[in-house]
Amino acid sequence: MVDNRYATALVIACVLSLLATVYLSVAIGTQHWYQYSSPTVRGEANLSELRSLYEEFMEGEFDEKTYSDTLFRLNGTAGLWWRCVLVPTTPLWYKEPDLKMELNCRSFTVPEQFTPKYKEPGNHNSGEDMLRTYLWRCQFLLPLGSLGLVVLAGLTGFLACLCRSLAPTLGIGILHLLAGLCTLATVCCYLAGMDLLHRVSMLPDKVDGSLGWSLYLALVSSPLHMMAAALLLWAARSHSQNYYRMTAYRVA
Repeated sequence: MVDNRYATALVIACVLSLLATVYLSVAIGTQHWYQYSSPTVRGEANLSELRSLYEEFMEGEFDEKTYSDTLFRLNGTAGLWWRCVLVPTTPLWYKEPDLKMELNCRSFTVPEQFTPKYKEPGNHNSGEDMLRTYLWRCQFLLPLGSLGLVVLAGLTGFLACLCRSLAPTLGIGILHLLAGLCTLATVCCYLAGMDLLHRVSMLPDKVDGSLGWSLYLALVSSPLHMMAAALLLWAARSHSQNYYRMTAYRVA
């Protein structure tokens, strides 16, 4: 028999966990973690340069210097798995007074996620920047680890429901706590990595960078997982204390 307080705590924890998982999944799959605002460029010469940057961005080999410069100058957005630029739909960029813009994206492949970062982006002779390299890899691996922990917690909770037992609640709470910490670490690694990138690749004049809504979704999912963990840990501890009290009472 489960006390109503424990049942209420478990239901609220499940709702919080579900919301956090949805938010984190959407954040991982979207590209609006960081976005750049670039000034409008006029003149055929400048636009020809931007077209060549765009073509290299979409069709060329992976190079941090190339895609970073393109993001800076073409109102780019970057996420954990995607990099996108905002370009006109017409090839005659300089002849259209009112251009219609579209967002064109390219994904990071798994090998690209593990590509080393260099002290001078694009210059392989400058030496590997170990801090930026491992920050990038952590921001790729940690959210996957967070989702994996939540899936494991969900499977454990489902089996506990089948067995009608509250015994695994403590373990499920710890898994949610670790998932929340992994998500928070992902956001921290991403912000630190972007800050270091901007130090070695100076932003062009009149180009501004700002945080996107995808990052905020990930940031919100972390405390939701932690609140779910707190409820689960409270339910496990309270139920355990009551169980031992009832056992001692029966023995007496």
